[in-house]
Amino acid sequence: MNPPGSLTVHAPLPGKLVQLAEVPDPVFAQGMVGHGAALEPVASEDFVTVVAPVSGRMLKVMPHAFVVQAPSGQGVLVHLGIDTVKLEGDGFTVHVAKGDQVSAGDPLVDMDLTTVRAAGLSACCPVIVLDSAADAITPLTAAEDITAGQDLFAVFQ
Repeated sequence: MNPPGSLTVHAPLPGKLVQLAEVPDPVFAQGMVGHGAALEPVASEDFVTVVAPVSGRMLKVMPHAFVVQAPSGQGVLVHLGIDTVKLEGDGFTVHVAKGDQVSAGDPLVDMDLTTVRAAGLSACCPVIVLDSAADAITPLTAAEDITAGQDLFAVFQ
């Protein structure tokens, strides 16, 4: 349930909750593009379907990352792994296009974790509310193991 004046962001994939400061990329770890959390896919999984963390319009769609703009105007970035742009789309199957309307939980991208890990890249997936302040993010779960669609955090507008 959304606290008044907030947007609930749901987990776009199952995995272990990772604090943003622990993400192996300084742009995300230092909150340079915004704040949120990250998920490390389960090590035994070879493949994961990444779903929309919020309902809204697809503002940006790349194989390794996407931004969903909520009706409130806030953009939620999901980056699929770290430095995965180097894969040039290999290991990712995109199911949406820029401008598409999506609902939270809709499948957006299939990610082949074997391809990412075989390239020596981190599969850690930051989930960021663009241009948000650290104090605007409220964790909604204390669980370490997260399922896709579970409430991850709220951001106050």
